[in-house]
Amino acid sequence: MAQNARVKLTSINIEKLSGVCDEILGIGTKAGVKIKGPIPLPTKRLNVVTRKSPCGSGTETYEKWQMRMHRRIFDINADDKAIRHLMRLRIPDDVYIELSLK
Repeated sequence: MAQNARVKLTSINIEKLSGVCDEILGIGTKAGVKIKGPIPLPTKRLNVVTRKSPCGSGTETYEKWQMRMHRRIFDINADDKAIRHLMRLRIPDDVYIELSLK
């Protein structure tokens, strides 16, 4: 019986995220299931501005840091075999995956 599964991927490393997306597409083509994606979502940006000087005196100079969170969504019309392959997928440490069945 085929189910609809939604896979959400989140990472700060775009290269590793693309690698996982390619592996999911490979699983979909091998299993012969209908797959939509990767659908890119807007990138979340975390901006942190800190003052360079540890004490209060001196010139006001600041350092600006930014962390970007990239997100992708897959919609898969998958059977049990394809979902089992998704569960066995090797995922790097800095890529977070969320699998939900509809």
